[in-house]
Amino acid sequence: MPSTHPRINTVLEPPVYETVKRLATQDGVSLSQKVRDLVREALELLEDAALEEVVKQRRKNPARSIPHAAVKRRFRIR
Repeated sequence: MPSTHPRINTVLEPPVYETVKRLATQDGVSLSQKVRDLVREALELLEDAALEEVVKQRRKNPARSIPHAAVKRRFRIR
């Protein structure tokens, strides 16, 4: 059954290919699955780094806290 997911073709240097192949074999998954997992992990790391920058900026200029009761009043939450 063909997959409906988008596909990406890429060229890897031989050492990178061999490393991914070895990792896939160790984990008992296909090369495609291993590359997918590695890309997901890389994207998560990039997202974490970007969010860390947001945290650093917020720590430099901390905003005043709003008490829970005030938030409830603002949004009329019961």
